[in-house]
Amino acid sequence: MKLELVATCLFGLEHLLGEEIEALGYERISTIDGRITFLGDEEAVALSNIFLRYAERVYIKVGSFRADSFEELFEGTRALPWADYIGKDDIFPVKGHAIRSKLHSIPDCQAIVKKAVVRAMTERYGISIFPEEGVKYQIEFFILNDVATLMIDTSGTPLHKRGYRRDSLGAPIRETLAAAIAAISRPRENVLLWDPMCGSGTIAIEAAMMMRKIAPGVRRSFAAEEFNFIPKSVWSSAREEAKDGESVSNFKVYASDIDSEAVALAEKNVSIAGVADTVKVFRADARKISSEGMRGTIVTNPPYGERLGTQREAERLYREIGEHFRSLSPWQVYIITSHPSFERFYGKRADKVRKLYNGMLPCYLYQYFKNGEKPRK
Repeated sequence: MKLELVATCLFGLEHLLGEEIEALGYERISTIDGRITFLGDEEAVALSNIFLRYAERVYIKVGSFRADSFEELFEGTRALPWADYIGKDDIFPVKGHAIRSKLHSIPDCQAIVKKAVVRAMTERYGISIFPEEGVKYQIEFFILNDVATLMIDTSGTPLHKRGYRRDSLGAPIRETLAAAIAAISRPRENVLLWDPMCGSGTIAIEAAMMMRKIAPGVRRSFAAEEFNFIPKSVWSSAREEAKDGESVSNFKVYASDIDSEAVALAEKNVSIAGVADTVKVFRADARKISSEGMRGTIVTNPPYGERLGTQREAERLYREIGEHFRSLSPWQVYIITSHPSFERFYGKRADKVRKLYNGMLPCYLYQYFKNGEKPRK
């Protein structure tokens, strides 16, 4: 079955996600903020859910049309081939959102879409009452600039939830963002990657999984595994391909933190993720770490808020790590934070700054390629 698929991502990760989709062998159709549409089939549903490291969800696009009124939303939805996917006994709840569109009332749009899908199913199956006791097909609408796109969610639980982080400390970095930061730092086998403020260990784990070629979704389940029109064999072969592709690597990762609770949690998560032989977890003060003559890259999300206490304490930490990290030259440093004046407190302007989002929170990735040079005045 030919399908149009939509992969969503955090703002700022579209380029990385697009490269992943093409690496799987699929053709991109369009890219807008936070979503990429591409061509695929039933196998693509399984492979994209299991292999995409930067995607939040993967949808089947059922159709798209202009909707300036509720009548147009109803008729456009009704005309789509819902019964090609959803059986007469299946569950089909509706949710969605609208941006810069005349139809801005989400509850009203939900009701109209639900009513239109029921009408379309009635016309196909010849019944007016649907028990909704079978497989769940989550319908989602996205209305942008008065153009409605109707989709079916294939992921279920968001893809950033890999399954290894069952517990976390306050305000953890999302796994998809951690993977992106690790990728941007260009991990290499002969260069140590060190997160000296590791929290629950997410950045270190994502870097290790990437270098070991461990597919992020290989150990979890997805909503579309229950879809009747996708053969079960597609999922089993996709998982076999993922496991066959895993490799042994000499890549080394250090995950350390001054907080003993964080260290214990990181150790647990590293073990669940299956990368304990790649990631070394230990307690250490980021302001006192030593390069020990190794080549390395620091990739970290400095603690802030609840774990640090006040903003003033955070700013003092930025000053102190700025002074100490420069002593580790020629190490490169990648730091993500939402603090608007990070560079001033760190004591050096970044060589490159990239705007990213942790959920809806805007953050900046400060990249220091020549970290040891004296601050520019």
